[in-house]
Amino acid sequence: MLRLILVRLGTAVITVWLASLLVFIAVQALPGDVAQQILGQDATPEALAAMRESMGLNQPIAERYVDWLGGMLTGNFGESLVSGEPVAGTLLVHARNTLLLALPTIIIGITLSVVLGLLAGLYRDRAADRTISGLALIGMSVPEFVTATVLVLVFAIAIPIFPAVVIDGAQATVGELLPFTILPVIVLTISMAAYIIRMTRAGVIDAMASEFVTTAHLKGVRPRQVVLRHALPSAILPTLNVIAINIAWLIGGVVVVEAVFNYPGMGTLMIESVHNRDLPVIQAIAVLSASVYALTNLGADLVAMLLDPRQRSGRAH
Repeated sequence: MLRLILVRLGTAVITVWLASLLVFIAVQALPGDVAQQILGQDATPEALAAMRESMGLNQPIAERYVDWLGGMLTGNFGESLVSGEPVAGTLLVHARNTLLLALPTIIIGITLSVVLGLLAGLYRDRAADRTISGLALIGMSVPEFVTATVLVLVFAIAIPIFPAVVIDGAQATVGELLPFTILPVIVLTISMAAYIIRMTRAGVIDAMASEFVTTAHLKGVRPRQVVLRHALPSAILPTLNVIAINIAWLIGGVVVVEAVFNYPGMGTLMIESVHNRDLPVIQAIAVLSASVYALTNLGADLVAMLLDPRQRSGRAH
């Protein structure tokens, strides 16, 4: 297991490096630059040249990337080209705000979807399965911005019990932001749960039809123990990677939902940074997102190995 962890960590480092390189090249390929964005379309060539010189934009691309990479390896992500503030501080504030959405969504969404997927699989083709599968299909089919808009119309305008959009900025305290997280968390839970329900249902159906479950029934094991100790651990294995991807998606910044609710999280910061061509901020977001994806997938593999002895012994296939 230690060898697997070391190999996956090495792969994660390469993945993060490639992500930072590709994002750097992609931003350079975009038309315009941060100097043009700040000074506007009416800026004189002399003013643009002076600002590019002051920002170091005239340096060769390779040299700028190596400088940024050297700083990143020492924990220095540089300063925002637009605000002049340290990127690390800005990133931490927006990451904190996104975690306020991600953590309750992960806890509620995963628990709810696994339970509903289990029930749908155990009561296959019955009323409970049809109801749960139908709701999951609706959750998968309806775009997030539509769900968010409907919830705002119902619970913020028709029945005004929740705030619609965030008025405070990114520096708002946790207490000030909490009331604004309720509707976004509901939207994200619906979007995330739909896929996990479908995967869990399929896994439970396969597990309940397997030989080891049949053997457990023939040995007189109680049905609840058969489900919880034998069927569910096997059924949850294919779902782990889906859960890991959803967690990374949530922590990396949910762009659409944050835009609808004007929420100052990672997604909003990424949109603003791309619009302003603020390369140091974009690079930092890319590194953080790639790291989260790599670590959550490694976590999913480790949990799968704990649940399935065949994977620990290399006899999974």
